Amino acid sequence: MDNRAVVREFLITRRAKISPEQAGLPSSGQRRVPGLRRSEVAALAGMSVEYYAKLERGTLAGVSPGVLDAIARTLRLDDAERAHLMRLAHEADGSNAVLRPTRRPRQWQIRPSLQWSLDAITTAPAIIVNNRQDLLAANHLGRAMYSDVYADPTRPPNFGRFTFLDSAARRFFPNYEVAADMTVANLRTAAGKDPHDKGLHDLVGELSTRSDDFRRRWGAHNVRTHGTGVKTFHHHAVGDLELAYESMDLRADPDLTMTLYAAEPASRTEDALRLLASWAATHQTGPAAERLTNR
Repeated sequence: MDNRAVVREFLITRRAKISPEQAGLPSSGQRRVPGLRRSEVAALAGMSVEYYAKLERGTLAGVSPGVLDAIARTLRLDDAERAHLMRLAHEADGSNAVLRPTRRPRQWQIRPSLQWSLDAITTAPAIIVNNRQDLLAANHLGRAMYSDVYADPTRPPNFGRFTFLDSAARRFFPNYEVAADMTVANLRTAAGKDPHDKGLHDLVGELSTRSDDFRRRWGAHNVRTHGTGVKTFHHHAVGDLELAYESMDLRADPDLTMTLYAAEPASRTEDALRLLASWAATHQTGPAAERLTNR
């Protein structure tokens, strides 16, 4: 991906989100574009208009941390956006290459010990995804909860393709707009971490070609940290699920994230998860069902 173009669009979209009032500036006169003007960002960040315009054209190589911090403060970047800006700067000067994986396996295989760890979680869904949002592994409840995603014959199934190319996604995600925004923000964050990931590049190209909805969201340049929160789902067999989630990176596999879901004790969702476990025992097929049967 073109680093200069990504930097340019990221800074422009962040600038457009800050109103003069938010920045403590008077709102006077007709504005042709939303948000702050370049001159206003430059003044607030303590630099010349010419220098900021150069940065916004995508020239971040050699920019000092102090300048990046001033821009981040002026544009009111959150933690995920700050980290994204720093990664873009590292990519511009070449230092990001040190952090990129030296090689990737053509096809990732789950370690037996990792699958055993997933299977040991028996009362809550647990899944493992990579930066491209491929669903790589799950315990029996995770596979049951995401049975719609697994219905795609493509392996591994992918949350981006499911969200934007499968009509079942709008039923599965009751808050579809939020889920779609989160999916794209996760992919945009991954692209900032490793813009040379060919698999991610191909996925973004495919989704941009096949989905206007994805392409519009991708152009917003939003990023996020996928850590903790609450998500709602509508499973076709057990109904609505409201689940807290905790996501954690795997130390042995830095590109992979394990997400655990949990229901509030004594809630309707906790009862629904018990029903989901029963449904899974009779409806699942493949390795997950075999492991469940052979316990």
